[in-house]
Amino acid sequence: MADITGDQRVQSEVLEGLATAVNHRRWFVELAVPYLGDDPIEIGSGLGDYALEWSQRLPRFTATEADPDRLVQLKERLADHPSIDVRQMLLPHSDRGDYSAAVSYNVLEHIEDHVGALRSMRDLVRPGGAVIIIVPAFQFAMSPADIATGHVRRYTKKTLGAAMTEAGLTVEKIHYANALGLLGYFMATKVFRLMPKEGPMVKVYDTVVLPATKAAEQRIRPPFGQSVFAVARVPA
Repeated sequence: MADITGDQRVQSEVLEGLATAVNHRRWFVELAVPYLGDDPIEIGSGLGDYALEWSQRLPRFTATEADPDRLVQLKERLADHPSIDVRQMLLPHSDRGDYSAAVSYNVLEHIEDHVGALRSMRDLVRPGGAVIIIVPAFQFAMSPADIATGHVRRYTKKTLGAAMTEAGLTVEKIHYANALGLLGYFMATKVFRLMPKEGPMVKVYDTVVLPATKAAEQRIRPPFGQSVFAVARVPA
């Protein structure tokens, strides 16, 4: 693999570290499942952790990545999974598609023209299909870790919903997720200026804090969270 420098190197380190947060990933996998349909496309698959989870439940799945070096890694990792198609994709673009849904986790915050990116996702999906998004929440939590990984913004329900509406999508569901995660992230990255990489902090959070947070949020939607989760429909 070619050398990765700057934001791409830091992003890869963070992705590798967060891959150990298995409970967190499975929670967010479950959030999207009811909306994926039979043939979805993921925008920004990274190292393929979510793609592998989703593809086990679906007949077909398309994983994509913008970075050429990471795309090579992704193709190598998914080579033994014939139901997963892997392609390069940069947003915004002018492609059209007939996918059942487009799902994109922690990608939109990297893109200056986020409305254009959402329009591109909309154009990949058949009428009535879903665009499923997770992004980091609340601008006050913007930290050196965000900047180092190439984030240009964080969101609220209002700002994400407005961007989806401007992109011609109809918002169906939008809520915060992982309330305790926001507090932990703020303290770790903003106060102590740490990076969210593999280590004891991630393991304790994923095995102790995360299950309790998930259980609570299945009963009551919190007024804040580390992430914003949204589902919007492509108009007929």
